[in-house]
Amino acid sequence: MRALYSAQSYSDGLYFSTMKDFYIGDCARHENKVITSSFVVVGKQIKPKKSGEPYLALTLGDRSGQLEAKMWDNVEEVLDAFEQDDFLKIKGLINKYKNRFQLTVHKLRKLGESEIDFADYLPKTTKDVDALWQTLADFVSSFQNPHLKSLVQAFMADYEIAAAYRNAPAAKTLHHAYIGGLLDHVVSLFRSCDLMCQNYPQINRDLLLTGAFLHDIGKIHELTYNRSFSYTTKGQLLGHMIIELEMLQAKLALQPDFPDELKIMIEHLIISHHGQYDFGSPKLPMFPEALMLHYLDDLDSKMEAMRAHFEREAGLDSPWTSYNASLGRPLLNTEKFLAPKKPSPPEDSSAPHDAELDESPEPTPTLPGIDPRR
Repeated sequence: MRALYSAQSYSDGLYFSTMKDFYIGDCARHENKVITSSFVVVGKQIKPKKSGEPYLALTLGDRSGQLEAKMWDNVEEVLDAFEQDDFLKIKGLINKYKNRFQLTVHKLRKLGESEIDFADYLPKTTKDVDALWQTLADFVSSFQNPHLKSLVQAFMADYEIAAAYRNAPAAKTLHHAYIGGLLDHVVSLFRSCDLMCQNYPQINRDLLLTGAFLHDIGKIHELTYNRSFSYTTKGQLLGHMIIELEMLQAKLALQPDFPDELKIMIEHLIISHHGQYDFGSPKLPMFPEALMLHYLDDLDSKMEAMRAHFEREAGLDSPWTSYNASLGRPLLNTEKFLAPKKPSPPEDSSAPHDAELDESPEPTPTLPGIDPRR
């Protein structure tokens, strides 16, 4: 670690201003350039080279996204200098590998707490959180069923739950993985549910919207998002659906007249919303509102995953993205694909002509006895 505190490190900029002026979203503008910036360590692995020597494989993050990084040289000096969720100042080269940006780390050091502005590292919704919360409240106030209205309003009136609901991400990486992502996702889901109920009048709108409000509420305890997005111990051991059932029981205990039939249906909405056994649901959706919640939740998640992928690769010329692991395919950005093609630059008429090109072409060679005009 001593090498990181050398005079050379000062000249490299690792100990100058801690203001972050490069974000991962800027990679396209800095391709094949050396940058110095700070990042949070989302993942850290120590792997062997072919020679047997170790190298570092890192996943770095900031509020604009994540970036894979490799450190090949002088690795022994920094192996124990930092861990996952620490913040690093890094100097390295931005380049592409298999059509994806990566960072080759030249030097790094761990940042002290006083050097960290947490707003630089956690992505956050650009929408007005107060307006989103009010949208939910307006939907809930339109409920016709007094029991469901009272239940959801009890959750919204709980200060700790409300504060966490407004800030939590909806997932660690797959979709709406940013501060305010849970609220953003649920508001979008409410709007979709409301529209679908107009097309399918047999659906119990209040029940469906109650399921939409509660289906991911356990994420406020499943995920931690103070430094980077990761799972809590409770989240790892139980998962958000079990946590949601516990939260539901606690609120229903304060509403002794709540109908048992509605309670069972809400529980089913929660545990079946992933839609398949392989995706973690212990039961498949067994009534219309549960089936609709699953499909609309899945649709909203996938549409956001696509939007975020297009945003991450906005700087690339190709309309095709890199492989999207969560969707299992590369994606076609239709906006880029259908955009008018840039015209080729006109020829410069002032450029000198090649005299040889102005001459008449030589006669076409022919075989003996064959007229080329026939």
